[in-house]
Formats: sequence, structure tokens, C-alpha cells
Amino acid sequence: MKKQLKNKCTFLLLSTCLLLAACTGNSSKSNDKEGEKPVITVTLEPQRYFTEAIAGDKFKVVSMVPKGSSPETYDPVPQQLVSLGDSKAYFRIGYIGFEQTWMDRLMNNTPHIQMFDTSKGVDLILSNEDPGHGHTSHDGHIHSIEPHIWNSATNALIIAGNTYKALCTLDKANQAYYFARYDSLCQRIQYTDSIICEQLSKPEAAKAFMIYHPALSYFARDYGLHQISIEEGGKEPSPAHLKD
Repeated sequence: MKKQLKNKCTFLLLSTCLLLAACTGNSSKSNDKEGEKPVITVTLEPQRYFTEAIAGDKFKVVSMVPKGSSPETYDPVPQQLVSLGDSKAYFRIGYIGFEQTWMDRLMNNTPHIQMFDTSKGVDLILSNEDPGHGHTSHDGHIHSIEPHIWNSATNALIIAGNTYKALCTLDKANQAYYFARYDSLCQRIQYTDSIICEQLSKPEAAKAFMIYHPALSYFARDYGLHQISIEEGGKEPSPAHLKD
């Protein structure tokens, strides 16, 4: 009984915060402080890096999932829900657990915010396991999606391109400024990719690696590596899996 009451109270608190976020957002459009940078909210810290690299000093960028927290299970605190109403746009990463749980609620309660999907165009890795990231493919079957798309040089270029396009949509007057910074970021990504390729081309370079949570699937695909995951289907490994 106490648990049910606690859950109801939590739901009411979050609903109130989302309502306040919507009201705050509507009023902020007419009461912006002169000289204050417009805000873009992103889901993850890696996205904040990409967005800040291209946006420069034109926008303030904040991430919903703080550094050190799991983007699979994180729940925003009430203050974040209220502050979201001050954002001009939201950049999502695609299919991570936080977005699967919260995105519809966040957008429904802050309808003035423009939403951009920075995963658009990424060649997604699908599997038949079900860790909670459902996606219906062209064959009509529901597959799970490996959501850690940012851990790949190939995908990083796509994310950067989507971020650049979104910024130009929000602020066309500074398109040349964003392009110069976007081009510089792409050069950094390509240089990093060339270093990795050089290291992995050496005869002594390993072709497989072990990891607890399979967050480097796209990285492994980029460079022809075999990722050995200790975790099994998003759960603690079974004795048989550990033996394998």
C-alpha cells in the first residue's frame, strides 16, 4: 500500500514538473533576457561535445543524462524537467533507454521545442534479442537496436552532419559559421579514424576485445573487430555464458 502511494506521488510530482516546463517554455519565448544564449538540450554528454563543437558560442548546450549516469536507466530530476521548458530545441540520439522511456512525455509537455533526431541516416545494428529498444524493420519483424551509435567514427560523421543541419535550421543567419566549425570537426574525426586504422593494420594488433556491456558494437563493425560481451542480453551473465 505504501509502495503504491509512493508511486502515485512520484507520478504526480513528475506530471506537475512537466506542466511547469510547458508553462515556463511558453513564457520564456516572450521574456528572453537580452544577450542570453538560446539553449539546446541533448540526451548525452557525447552529443554535447558534437553540438558545442559546431555551435560554438551561439548556443548553450545542456545534456539530460549527466556525466557518470547510465543513459539506459536514468530518470530526470524535477528541476531538469522544469528547465527543459527554456530550451529552443532538443537533439535526440535515437534509441537509448532514456529516450524510449521519456521522449514522448517530454515533447508532449513542451510542444514549443523543436526536436531533431541526430541518428538519421545511421546504418543500425539489429538483433533478435529484446533489451527494450524495439524497432520494426522492412521485413515487418520487431528487432532490438544497438543504441550506442556515437561510439563509431563513421557514425560520428553522420551525427555531426545531422547536428550541423539542425543548427542551420534553427539559425540560418550563421550557417557559414556553423559550416566552418562542422568542417573542422569532421577533419578531427577523420584524423582519429586514420590513426585507429593505422594501429589496427599492424600484424600484432588484436582482432577481438572483451567488454562487460556491449557498447562498442559499431566501433567493432567499423574496423572488423570481434566484440566479446560478458553481459548477456542486457542481463547478468549465466554460468554457461561465462564458461563460453
